[in-house]
Amino acid sequence: MTTNNPSPLLFSIKRYALHDGPNIRTTVFFKGCPLSCFWCHNPEGINPKAEVIFVKDKCIGCRECLHGCPESALTVDDTGIHRDFSRCTTCLECVEICPSLAHEAVGYQSGINEVMAEIEKDRLFYEQSGGGVTFSGGEPLMQPQALLELLKRCGERGIHRAVDTTGFAPTAILLDIAKHVDLFLYDIKVMDAELHKRYTGVDNTLILKNLKVLSESGAKIQIRVPLLAGINDSDHNIRLTADFICNLKGIQGVDLLPYHHFASHKYLKLGGEYRGEQYHTPDSQCLARVTHIFKDFGLQVRLGA
Repeated sequence: MTTNNPSPLLFSIKRYALHDGPNIRTTVFFKGCPLSCFWCHNPEGINPKAEVIFVKDKCIGCRECLHGCPESALTVDDTGIHRDFSRCTTCLECVEICPSLAHEAVGYQSGINEVMAEIEKDRLFYEQSGGGVTFSGGEPLMQPQALLELLKRCGERGIHRAVDTTGFAPTAILLDIAKHVDLFLYDIKVMDAELHKRYTGVDNTLILKNLKVLSESGAKIQIRVPLLAGINDSDHNIRLTADFICNLKGIQGVDLLPYHHFASHKYLKLGGEYRGEQYHTPDSQCLARVTHIFKDFGLQVRLGA
């Protein structure tokens, strides 16, 4: 489940991020995730390999991509260009030859020095605001060697380091990484193992075990709960979640992340199914109720990140 490449495969670096940890940050998004959550807002980060998407509005109809594709994976009709993902090998030939940039690569290999150069650009903001860098994804723990090297270099430069994780990784890797992390942003989605597997593709046994172990290691942890109406917002699930969290050490608080449909267009570009369409954003009454339950357990709660 891990990709031990010292040159990370990324899909984005976002500067001046305000919702990925404390204060102003640069967020480095690693590609590849062992989970496939129905509601994932970064679906381009799930596949651990580079992908290609087609942006219809950019296409000028020249058909150069059709002629250049070595696998004949592209076809055209009255509605535009279509990709046969069973034939596409992600050779990126279409990306290279498209004059209007209608074909876009999702995922790129980057050197450690190049990533650090991007992180360093906003050092002044980190120092003034108390921010830093957040390694997210996808799941950054799938690329432990590259992540560890970046964490060490940021530590040497005095840059605050956060890791946003699903917690689904070998425990030994998590503990090794934890030695170089100032704050974990740790997801808890639903407490029932079977429901967790239904909605994310994996059960949560390892995730909850790792959270306990991480807590005992002395790590600082901010819990994040993506809140979906009808999935994990019941009083029963929220009380189980709060009870589990309040017995852990090092918990800095709980972030409630209300579900939204903002990422639906990404699934269309990637040619995948958007399974989150059927779920709803929790209303204000739901948010107030859930917040009240967490506070009853003595936990600090924030809405959003």
